[in-house]
Amino acid sequence: MSNHCHDEHDHSGHDHGHDHAGHDHSDDITPALQYSLYQHINFDDITTLNEAEAGSGKAIVKKTWAERLEPEPELESDADEQLLMHIPFTGQIKLHSILIRTSPSSSAPQTLKVFINRDDIDFSAASELSPTQEFKLSQTSEVQDIQVKRALFGKVQSLTLFVEDNYGEEQSRVSYLGFKGDWMQLGRAPSNIIYEAAANPSDHAVKGTAVNQMGSHLGGGL
Repeated sequence: MSNHCHDEHDHSGHDHGHDHAGHDHSDDITPALQYSLYQHINFDDITTLNEAEAGSGKAIVKKTWAERLEPEPELESDADEQLLMHIPFTGQIKLHSILIRTSPSSSAPQTLKVFINRDDIDFSAASELSPTQEFKLSQTSEVQDIQVKRALFGKVQSLTLFVEDNYGEEQSRVSYLGFKGDWMQLGRAPSNIIYEAAANPSDHAVKGTAVNQMGSHLGGGL
């Protein structure tokens, strides 16, 4: 993978990327980035078990919010429908939500189990252990904003995501994965206003839209 994924880009190839007269992106981009944990993910140490293509799990996490609707790269499972991802952060976080984009097809993950601060979980352990929280995902091409129980995710240094099953296909597919929350260096106060990058000054004009007022689906189609 090229390193361009670490930076926010407006020139991602979409026809609407620079059409600010016809569509103002500041409302739909800025609130999502306000609590983004993108720049606090330890990308080098992300691991994915049962990925069909090596590095594809890391690649979908490296996608920025602006790239969330791009079909490639995509994470696809290999031997069966299960996936196990470990995502470490560069400090301690308070997780607010998980952002995930799958598809309306039967390859969409259905059961997602999330564990915190465990780097020793394999598929057997993931199936047997009680997760920090379990979610049922939808079949949709929109980005799902999955709110976690914040009391359970207040001191997170790493997340392990276990896709236990899907809606019927032999393989599961995920095209985008992101996280929102507060980040702190250990021993310091949390920093809760975080941006992926400053691609356009106009993108940073928050127009009175609070993050907690956003719907459960973000950026489904333009």
